[in-house]
Amino acid sequence: MSLKAAEIREMSADERNQKLKELRDELMHERGVSAMGGAPSNPGAIRALRTQIARILTIQKEEEEL
Repeated sequence: MSLKAAEIREMSADERNQKLKELRDELMHERGVSAMGGAPSNPGAIRALRTQIARILTIQKEEEEL
């Protein structure tokens, strides 16, 4: 599931932090599977997770500056 910037902006700060933690945990799991030589179920999963994490961090940074 891909998060859109508008969806992220609608979240509260706590919801965003929770989603960020979930995405980081999932990314760590995917990297672990990859490091052990397992074939990922979705080859683009790592890139998609990294992109979603970056989106959340960018929006958090924008809101801090306001």
